[in-house]
Amino acid sequence: MMTIPNILTLSRIALIPLFVVLYYLQPDYSAAPHFSWINFWVTGVYAAISITDYLDGYLARKLDMASKLGAFLDPVADKLMVSTALVLLVDYYPSGSHWYIGVCALIIISREILVSALREWMGAIGQRSAINVSLVGKVKTFVQIFAILFLLYQQPFFGLPSFEIGVTLLLVATLLTLYSGFVYLKEGIKTFKF
Repeated sequence: MMTIPNILTLSRIALIPLFVVLYYLQPDYSAAPHFSWINFWVTGVYAAISITDYLDGYLARKLDMASKLGAFLDPVADKLMVSTALVLLVDYYPSGSHWYIGVCALIIISREILVSALREWMGAIGQRSAINVSLVGKVKTFVQIFAILFLLYQQPFFGLPSFEIGVTLLLVATLLTLYSGFVYLKEGIKTFKF
């Protein structure tokens, strides 16, 4: 069913390849540390992807257009956009001096896979509603998006250090990721029969 929210969700997925292409068109900032318009576009495309993440859910509720397709596509799009950006950031920042970015990315992506598998399991046994998105999960997503935006921007943001802000937010997002993953796992384990 092609509703406005579903079209927005699909457009979010469709923008991911453009985001990746723009990302790899950026100059080497260590060789030429000056602002690049490509960097602006990379950050802008990711911001657009993130805004549609909010808009599709808002419109689905406001226009009463929630659908099973939307409920399936929305978390898939979320995981694709976050995982793609984190992999690209791990590729960009050297692992020696910025190892913590790789560790955070590994934790966040692993949690996304675990929760997806858990949702699949809960759906198979008819208890999917037992692990609906929590407030902590929503805050985690919000913090992740801003962490990624600051790390992508790589330029001072109104005089503020983008990298340091991005890393701080990424660490907070990782802690929220661990907590929310634990909450989901705790609910899921109740349904396991050993």
